[in-house]
Formats: sequence, structure tokens, C-alpha cells
Amino acid sequence: MDVIEASNLVKKFEKLEAVKGVSFTVKEGEIFGFLGPNGAGKTTTINMLCTLLKPTAGRATVNGFDVTKERNKVRKSIGLVFQESTLDDYLTAEQNLSFHAYAYGIPRDVLKPRLKELLEMVELWDRRKGKISTYSGGMKRRLEIARGLLHHPRVLFLDEPTLGLDPQTRRCIWDYIHDLRRRENLAIFMTTHYMEEAENCDRIAVTDYGRIVALDTPDKLKDATGGDVISITTENNGEAVRLLEGQYKLKPGLQNGTVYFTVPHGEKFLPGFVTGFPLRLLSIGLRRPTLEDVFLKLTGHIIREQEADPMQAMRRKSMRRGH
Repeated sequence: MDVIEASNLVKKFEKLEAVKGVSFTVKEGEIFGFLGPNGAGKTTTINMLCTLLKPTAGRATVNGFDVTKERNKVRKSIGLVFQESTLDDYLTAEQNLSFHAYAYGIPRDVLKPRLKELLEMVELWDRRKGKISTYSGGMKRRLEIARGLLHHPRVLFLDEPTLGLDPQTRRCIWDYIHDLRRRENLAIFMTTHYMEEAENCDRIAVTDYGRIVALDTPDKLKDATGGDVISITTENNGEAVRLLEGQYKLKPGLQNGTVYFTVPHGEKFLPGFVTGFPLRLLSIGLRRPTLEDVFLKLTGHIIREQEADPMQAMRRKSMRRGH
């Protein structure tokens, strides 16, 4: 069952077209990733699906409700974790969750066991009386995930869920995400520019400059690059490139003194290549393609590093106050 359906979604800000007609669906229980750099339209897409921005054109439904015509029903169906923390630092974890429960009309007799269940799941039950100002970045993110689940949403939106966290904390956050997907059977829609993080997704929409340039499982996206990546260095890399193009009919690249090319089933290709290549090989390597290889092949450039945009944060906070 599809819990999100987007058809030709467009969002324009005056002369800037941030999202350029994206279409996709997300299934119940699926982790669906929007992978792309800063400026790819990821956050703008989430904001439209969460009713924080009105689409300029196109249509989208979440849990069967139209994001433009049935905004309140959409909001009751979703949990949302922003890039920047939206917790109240002067309140405790328990108080933050209780305030959220009040806003969603969760009865007190339902809240008490649900609050305990979620805080135990994210390993913060023992710190429930602690003020948020004493929490680390990873603890805050875990609490925000728990808050987003408090009202039993059908879809959890995570906008760059591990941005700014260290690698160990990022791995812990993903342990919680996989666990809650199993527990709650909810769809998770996430944006990221971390390649290794996107590997956690069931399907990935590769985005660039407001468009979806590919959408499939991580493995199928990698297979579409042409196979395994082989890297070699020789006494004459320029000549090696010419031989690979002419004699082997390949499309090699040369970067930082190393020649790269892709072939299907690299482990079967290598033995004959090593014995038959006319130049002396100084080094040779074989690896499966990565999502970085996928992005480079699809867009012609590497993914641009992203930092939290303070102006973007101010705009989102302003929109939340106005809704």
C-alpha cells in the first residue's frame, strides 16, 4: 500500500524553481531516501509533503489525504524531525513529550505507557527528568524521533537526521530507526547527503537541482553504473587510457594518477586482463560501485557537501509559528 503519492510536484520561489516536477510513491513500512546535495530540493519537497509549503503545481497525498486540501488530516498522520533541534531546552525530556501530546490531544491514560515505551526504546528513560540543555546532540535527536512517534503516525519524516553528528552517534541513530520501523511498521521518508547513510534505504531517489534523476534500490542503482570498478596504475597512464578505449572498448577515466573503468563481473574480467594487458601494471584494485559512483555517473559531478543553512532554519521556524 502506498502511503505517499507525489505527482509532478513543483515549487517556485519567485524566479527560483526549487522543485521541478518530481513524482514518486512510498510504500507502507518502507525506508525511502531522497539523496542529493544542498540545493537539490530535498527539504522543500519534505515541507510540501508535511503541509509547511503549498505546492506551486502538481499533487501529493499522505496517508490518502491531499496535502493542500486536507492539511490537518495530513499533520495527524505524520511525525517530523527537522535538521535543527526544535526541543525546548528549558524543559525536561518528559515535559517536551507531554507538551507534544497535549498539542495532539493524546489522553493522559494513553500518554503515560506510550511515553515510557518510547523513552525506553531510545534509551532515555533514565534521563527523562533531565533538562534538554544538558543533552548531547545525539540524545536530542533520539528524543526528537521519540516525539515524532508519540501520536502513532503512519509516516515519519526525517530531514537530514544525522547532520552534524559524529559517525558513532550516526550509527546509533540508525539502529533506532531500523528498530522503530520493525516495531511500528511505519514508512520513513528521509533526506540525506551522506552516501553511506543512504545505503540504509529500501529505495533511493537520487536528486539534483530540483529533479529526480534516478529512483531504485541501492543495489540496482549501483548495477546501472556498468558493473564493478577497476582501478589501475601503469608506467604510462595516458597510453593505458588509449588502450582501454581502443583495444578494450571501455570508457576509462583518469584521476589523481589512477585510471578507473567499470566492467560487469570484475572478478571474472581481471585474470585475462592482467595477463594480456600490454603495459606493466604497477597496481590494480577491484571494488563494487558505491552510491557516490552512481551520483557521479548520473549528474557528472560529485555530491556537494552540505551544512545546515541558518537562513533556511529561520524560514522554517517562521512557517511553523504561522501555522
